[in-house]
Amino acid sequence: MFYDRRGGWLDTARYGLQAAVYPLQLAVNSPSAAWRWLQENFATRESLQKQVDTLRLQLRDQQIITMRQAALQQENATLRGLNTAMPEVIEKRLIGEVINREESTARQRLLVNRGGNSGVYKSQPVITGEGVLGQVFRTGPFSSEIILVTDAEHALPVQVLRSGVRTIALGTGRSTSLELPYVPQNYDVKVGDLLVTSGLGQVFPYGLPVGRVTKVERDPAEPLAQIHAAPLARIDADREVLFIWARPGHPAAPATPEQLAEPPKPAPKPAPKPRKPATPPPAPSPAPTTPSESPTNAPSEAPTPAPQGEPAQQAPQPSQPETPPVEAPQT
Repeated sequence: MFYDRRGGWLDTARYGLQAAVYPLQLAVNSPSAAWRWLQENFATRESLQKQVDTLRLQLRDQQIITMRQAALQQENATLRGLNTAMPEVIEKRLIGEVINREESTARQRLLVNRGGNSGVYKSQPVITGEGVLGQVFRTGPFSSEIILVTDAEHALPVQVLRSGVRTIALGTGRSTSLELPYVPQNYDVKVGDLLVTSGLGQVFPYGLPVGRVTKVERDPAEPLAQIHAAPLARIDADREVLFIWARPGHPAAPATPEQLAEPPKPAPKPAPKPRKPATPPPAPSPAPTTPSESPTNAPSEAPTPAPQGEPAQQAPQPSQPETPPVEAPQT
């Protein structure tokens, strides 16, 4: 032990003994190693299924969080676009969410989760971040029905921004098309012109974008041109809409709901009865004369007073009998 500590001459012997003892150590440790190996390789299917389910749930949660973040980013961009679309004439706005959509050739309508309790009224303008969407057609306490600009029953006064031409945009029943049927041949309208609200319909304020002209056809035999436009609002894709209130007193503001309401009709007054013309009182007739009275002895009648405003008439004087001349006798 002394020489091993000083010179390490037993290291070679220890190295050889360690090589000889290793199989014994391996044999002693093999039962515990084999048991652990069996536990790892023969785990129950139930525990493995639980682990798989847990991992799947975590993955789904992460996917939902990621999708929600993307939706929030998109919603934030949409709201920024809605706020950016507000011109100076807009004083107040209310954001609503589409809960139902009705699209057919005859009807183009949306159902939104804002109603009378939120201040929504009939014929209120509704827009999106891109342009005009429609107006409120029917209201309820908690929801409202919006008729879109593409509905076949909707008509919107518009103006060509470049040339100032005013006309009416009619819905065609298709979500991608508007029609301008009342434009004469000589009016300045071209493909690509921007259409905005003209403010003449007393519903939409002036200057809101509506659509863009996509087709212009002029037939010399027809007095009117055939013009089609595409709406700027994404009729099929928008989830959020914007109810707007115009600023009172602004030059571009439309009429208020009180002005749009029909005033009560007054009761008809009876026609006045025609007045009868005033007739002068009849003049008194002269007193008749008796046969015994001589015309010469009849007193002269006083003149009858004439009615006011008429000249007085003289009463007729009785005629005196003429006396024949007396001839002198001849002698």
